[in-house]
Amino acid sequence: MTTMTETSARFREFKMPDVGEGLTEAEILKWFVQPGDTVTDGQVVCEVETAKAAVELPIPFDGVVHELRFPEGTTVDVGQVIIAIDVAPGSGDAPAPAAAAPVQESVAEPEAEAEPKGRTPVLVGYGVAESSTKRRPRKGAAAAPEAAAVAAAVQAELNGHGAPAAPTPAPATAVPVQGGRPLAKPPVRKLAKDLGIDLATVVPTGKDGIITREDVHAAAAPAAPEAPAVVASPVAPAPAVVEAPAVVSDSARETRIPVKGVRKAIAQAMVGSAFTAPHVTEFVTVDVTRTMKLVAELKEDKDMAGVRVNPLLVIAKALLVAIKRNPEVNAAWDEANQEIVQKHYVNLGIAAATPRGLIVPNIKDAHDKTLPQLAEALGELVTTARDGKTSPAAMAGGTVTITNVGVFGVDTGTPILNPGESAILAVGAIKLQPWVHKGKVKPRQVTTLALSFDHRLVDGELGSKVLADVAAILEQPKRLITWA
Repeated sequence: MTTMTETSARFREFKMPDVGEGLTEAEILKWFVQPGDTVTDGQVVCEVETAKAAVELPIPFDGVVHELRFPEGTTVDVGQVIIAIDVAPGSGDAPAPAAAAPVQESVAEPEAEAEPKGRTPVLVGYGVAESSTKRRPRKGAAAAPEAAAVAAAVQAELNGHGAPAAPTPAPATAVPVQGGRPLAKPPVRKLAKDLGIDLATVVPTGKDGIITREDVHAAAAPAAPEAPAVVASPVAPAPAVVEAPAVVSDSARETRIPVKGVRKAIAQAMVGSAFTAPHVTEFVTVDVTRTMKLVAELKEDKDMAGVRVNPLLVIAKALLVAIKRNPEVNAAWDEANQEIVQKHYVNLGIAAATPRGLIVPNIKDAHDKTLPQLAEALGELVTTARDGKTSPAAMAGGTVTITNVGVFGVDTGTPILNPGESAILAVGAIKLQPWVHKGKVKPRQVTTLALSFDHRLVDGELGSKVLADVAAILEQPKRLITWA
């Protein structure tokens, strides 16, 4: 989709692109530039988080940053303008960034605003679009000077430059309220929505009658005589600390975290998967002593130099061999067409825990990779996930997944299918346990595997064969050669 617009021969605007597969919004995590900074074509200007991953956005032209339309922490719809660039700096005095009127619209959501002649009315972040909602005439035009002053202060605060000198604040009874709506910044308004708080019922304590995050939290907490504790927010500058009695507020006893981005997508996907696909989970405990010996030998093999070798590598290869022997398990259920879609390739998903939640990037065409190539792909996948750089494309198109709960010391679990996939293998912790080996009880390296599958397209026999094949390979790794 087009991600930039040309407002004049000098200024160009960059819109929030669709960085995934049909995503509709993204949260601005961090700005890497500020107004006045010089940027070049391809330079990363911000990091955003979608429902699938964190992604860095490059600017597609050279120039000087004229305006940042949204502060960090704001969720922006795809297609909204997020940054304006002066592509011809020095050609004359540039107009001031669209501050007072547009920011007033974004923060306070006014009913209407008169636009200067010669400029197309633009709601901050939305751009000019045929589908834009037409604004109604403003009620109470006499409040315009005070509203402009409030907007200027808010814009300065959002841009991190400090609030400009403001006229003496009006009495509390004269706080500007646009169209009967209280003033609040976008992150605060979203917080109120997430907590189910009507801003009209919140008592503002911020400058010029602006509702703060603390005001919203106080409204959400049980009624208490003391003032709410002030909590610094990563989205907006922390307000001045308000003196409060020593009594601890009930709101300090709990923390509410808005569900958004990757975590929101995970929650929706897991609920959809759990209540759509009929899950069946089977378990097997297996002696993996020979596999652990193979891992130790591979670490010393010169052909594996430079790549990470661990038990997960052999387990992944074992699953790929099992799928080759039982290809019907590598399929998907097409509800719309009432068809089973057989996949003739394996995009092997690896569940990875990250600070933003669980993600499942996959190794494309894993079935075609040699053991060294698979090891290299696994290493790159894990490193990228830990750095928070996994792209949406890396998480799309998975067919079968492995989740390694053993790294947390867990014996096993009943994993939920990744949406659109037919099976997921959980690998438990590998522990030294007493085991009957060649007629005698000996200490052996043992683990438990769990395979969940979609019973609509994988019956018990097929699922059991796949799990048994994986276990057999891990018990006797030479089968990687004889069965491949």
